[in-house]
Amino acid sequence: MNNFSFKVMRMLTLGMLMAIAGTSAAQQAYPSKPIRFISPYPPGGSTTVVARLIGQKFTESWGQPVIIDNRPGANTIIGSEALVKSPPDGHTIMIVNTAHVINPNLFTTPYDAVKDFAPVATLVTTEYFLALNAAVPANTLKEFIALAKAKPGVLNYGTSGAGGAGHLATELFNTEAGIKTQHVPYKGTGPALTDLISGQIQFYFSPPIVTISHIKSGRLKALAITGEVRSPAMPQVPTFAEAGLPSFDVRFWQGILAPAGTPKPVVDKLSAEIARILKLPDVKETLATQGMTPLISTPERFAAVIKADLATLAKVIKSANIKLDK
Repeated sequence: MNNFSFKVMRMLTLGMLMAIAGTSAAQQAYPSKPIRFISPYPPGGSTTVVARLIGQKFTESWGQPVIIDNRPGANTIIGSEALVKSPPDGHTIMIVNTAHVINPNLFTTPYDAVKDFAPVATLVTTEYFLALNAAVPANTLKEFIALAKAKPGVLNYGTSGAGGAGHLATELFNTEAGIKTQHVPYKGTGPALTDLISGQIQFYFSPPIVTISHIKSGRLKALAITGEVRSPAMPQVPTFAEAGLPSFDVRFWQGILAPAGTPKPVVDKLSAEIARILKLPDVKETLATQGMTPLISTPERFAAVIKADLATLAKVIKSANIKLDK
């Protein structure tokens, strides 16, 4: 080997070692400043509640403040676009739910739902209550379906946004139950819940976390819950199968995304910390009382879930003929 070749090889070797050392140092240094945690919904919804729970544990473990940044609107598209435009260094992340894979099937988004994001980890799966205003004259699922059939197009249901998970769930319910109801989209869970309690809308498909206290107080009532088993937090509420509609079952996930290009060591560190947090007894207990189940996964597994659900929900939306309100 001549002298020139030796120098070239030496430079390449040194470069590789420096890159490895730099990556390791970057991973060890992360996080080096406060973490901005985007929630694409208004305060008060289930995503913000989970974000605050995870953010608190991040701070306890890493000593850096976690700032919840609510960016509501356009069925999470506004928050997602803010994430895409953020520096890909792991200091800006976003909590996301199944709306992320519903949106591309209903909207033209200013980003690619797969290519423009770095999946970090799933957080939870969520069952849904069929929650009614207390004044609605129905106390069982069969009574409610009979009421809706007797008054087609009269009963109003709310969602946190057109084309979101609640919209999808309710339209599927309408199809399976053979009823017709009127969609009233809101800009987030909080406003929809306010109108549900006041009686402006009659029903709402809700994650237990945002309606349990109102159900216990008597301001709302729950007729059924999705999933195979009853909620430990509300064991008196039957499943849809038990209540007489076994063909209907939907559930949705929440997870964390970072901007595309976020270094893999940083993504892996985030993912490992989330897995640790979801195993904590107090976290598991808190989630269980709110009707949520921890869902631990790797970044690679979450990426596979996103791609698979994009395809699956496209078929569901088409078969159920779900369209946005004009």
